[in-house]
Amino acid sequence: MVLTTEAVPAFVRLAAHPLRWRLLTDLATSDYRVRELVTLTGEPQNLVSYHLRLLRDGGLVTATRSSFDGRDSYYHLDLDRCGDALAGAGAALHPALHREPATPRTLPVDPRRPPRVGVLFVCTGNSARSPIAEALLRHRTGGRVEVVSAGSRPRPHLHADAVRVLRDEFDIDITCQRPRPLDSVAGHRFDYVITLCDKAREARVDFPGQPRRVHWSIPDPSTAGGTLPAGYAAFRHTAADIDTRVRHLLPVLAAAQREGDPP
Repeated sequence: MVLTTEAVPAFVRLAAHPLRWRLLTDLATSDYRVRELVTLTGEPQNLVSYHLRLLRDGGLVTATRSSFDGRDSYYHLDLDRCGDALAGAGAALHPALHREPATPRTLPVDPRRPPRVGVLFVCTGNSARSPIAEALLRHRTGGRVEVVSAGSRPRPHLHADAVRVLRDEFDIDITCQRPRPLDSVAGHRFDYVITLCDKAREARVDFPGQPRRVHWSIPDPSTAGGTLPAGYAAFRHTAADIDTRVRHLLPVLAAAQREGDPP
């Protein structure tokens, strides 16, 4: 029998290339722009862009236009698609290797242990994306992670649809919460600082202890406009996206708690 590349699972063909694997591992930790991936990999921009296009064509990577600079795009790794592809590759090798990809829905750590990991979510207004992320991570960790959110230019109140989507979709009540200025937490020690909007990412604030910086490039649902159902639909989509990312963050936080110090 003549073996052809078509007989090899698509994920294996894509991930087997050293540069593509490096791009996958970098994007597994944060969303990045092309020029940042060029710096991380040390490869020419045209080569990085070529392999990113192959990963996008393979459905493993997506790109969104930056809300801060419309000439830029942020690349994001679809971990759920990667999990499905890995499961399919295992099954293609042997049925005994078939595994259903599973993303934890709660933090798998001993609840008797005190919180050791601190997470700060940042966006511009702290009225929608970052409070949604804060609420979802607190919900999925049962309060066993110290989590807070803040904004570089906080609005007076939370967006009504942010409050509504958490209540309707996740049974979480944040009606008493108010936007918090980023300066109010500037002296606190965090292990992870996660920005959720491209503009806030540029408003870099130094924190003690050199926390790990992560970026989730998520469009502002409040700019969707239109009627109430259309606006709320945008918030549902945003909350679902954030919840997926939060669930992918759980194993990282669990590993950090087991080690005592974040990686």
